[in-house]
Parts: sequence; C-alpha cells; structure tokens
Amino acid sequence: MTDPIADMLTRIRNAITANKETVEIPASNVKKAIADILLEEGYVSDVKVVENGFNGNIVVTLKYVDKQSVISGLERVSKPGLRAYAGVENMPKVLGGLGTVIVSTNKGIMTEKKAKKANVGGEVLCRIW
Repeated sequence: MTDPIADMLTRIRNAITANKETVEIPASNVKKAIADILLEEGYVSDVKVVENGFNGNIVVTLKYVDKQSVISGLERVSKPGLRAYAGVENMPKVLGGLGTVIVSTNKGIMTEKKAKKANVGGEVLCRIW
C-alpha cells in the first residue's frame, strides 16, 4: 500500500456511503492520531484500538444526526507523488474555518488551529468538513 492515510479516508468515506455504524482500519500511529483528532473535533463518536497480535485495528464508530453523517467530505491533500506543505502564515482553512485541516508538524499531528497557536507549519495531510 503506497498511501495508508488515503486508504483510511476512503474506508471512512465508503462506510458513510453504506450507512455503516463502525469501520475497521489497520492500525498505525499516524492513523491513530488522525482518528483521535476526528474524535476530538466531534466527527466520530468513538475510537478504539483492538489488538490482534502484530499491529491491530482501529475501530471508528461513525456519528450520524437524523440519519445524515456528521462528515460531509474527506479529502487527502498531500499525496505521495505531490507533497503539500504550509507555513504558519498561510495555513489553509476549510469552509471559512467550519471544517478541519489536519497537519503533520514537527510537534506531532494536529489541527490547523492548534498548529497556528503553536506557531508551526507542516505537511497538510487532509481536509474534513
């Protein structure tokens, strides 16, 4: 697999389209950090790591309001073939600040709001709205 983050986002997008309650994603530290941000920002209702020997799985419980998913869209920004970086002064926004941009910085994976507060830039991983 060349892009595990894109695979994670696609699994979540497909589960939302199929109105699934949960989705299982092969675990890694980066995916766990992204899932924790989704939980923290209120896009999903629960995140659990299920150990099954070697690596484990991340079980994400999706959040629905009136049978509509809280997540309207997920988009991978930085791809293996074309990396996207942003400094603290030109950090991207989604829907004028209503969505969330997830950034990988030298201080860890965080939202664009936290990156601005910490005064760090980094690789723009994905956008959620």
